[in-house]
Amino acid sequence: MKPVILCDLDGVVWLAHRPIPGSSEAVARLRHGGHRVLFVTNNSSATVATQEQALAAVGIDARGDVVTSAMSGAHVLAHGERVLICGGPGIHEAVAMVGAEVVSHDDVDRGARVDTVLVGFHRDFDYEIMRRASGAVRSGARLVGTNDDATYPTPDGPIPGGGSILAAISTAAGRSPVVTGKPYSPMADVVRAVEPMVDATAVMVGDRPSTDGAFATTLGCRYALVRSGVTPADLSVDDDPAWFEGSTAWLDVADLAAVARVVLGG
Repeated sequence: MKPVILCDLDGVVWLAHRPIPGSSEAVARLRHGGHRVLFVTNNSSATVATQEQALAAVGIDARGDVVTSAMSGAHVLAHGERVLICGGPGIHEAVAMVGAEVVSHDDVDRGARVDTVLVGFHRDFDYEIMRRASGAVRSGARLVGTNDDATYPTPDGPIPGGGSILAAISTAAGRSPVVTGKPYSPMADVVRAVEPMVDATAVMVGDRPSTDGAFATTLGCRYALVRSGVTPADLSVDDDPAWFEGSTAWLDVADLAAVARVVLGG
């Protein structure tokens, strides 16, 4: 079997669902060359079906090939665990799939018990959500984040990401979170459950060394850094060593199309 290609979405395939030129064609070429392509994203907000539909809209059939950080967050839950969700529909979907019980924010205000507060990116985050979540954690609930990415790439530049929301709740609660998405081991467990053939020959393609590059290290595979997302084209290790810490790039190129050319030998 040809090496598995693991692709981040934001900053690799698209920016806020606006396709990066050549990305869909690169996926098609890799698949035609015999490589399975999985899409491994720290975006926990959307459901898997929504992600698949968005990929179909840019010309990529991704049915059965999407792994989200919502899935990694649900991976650490037990059946029947009582969960307060601070996140989008993707987390609700993943929590339901593992048989955990969602506790509503209104029920928290009425004193309901919470075992775990599960946090991901959502645009309606506000003070009241932070108050309920941090209060539940101070009362003994576990704090779990689907990712700790401080920013999220868009065509107009980075915006606050799920990690910024998680940091706010963590600070208010005075507790450190368990983080499950890239680059952490729960996400690696989910990826290997979907594709057991992920091994040292696999390639993780991503735009953020601290997340995608470190995830390649967690998986024990190769890392291809692309400069189409949050890592500027002219940024070097000498300029900002901390930005590249924890990762070693097997390949450092402009975009996914360039990765496909190297993997396929031109």
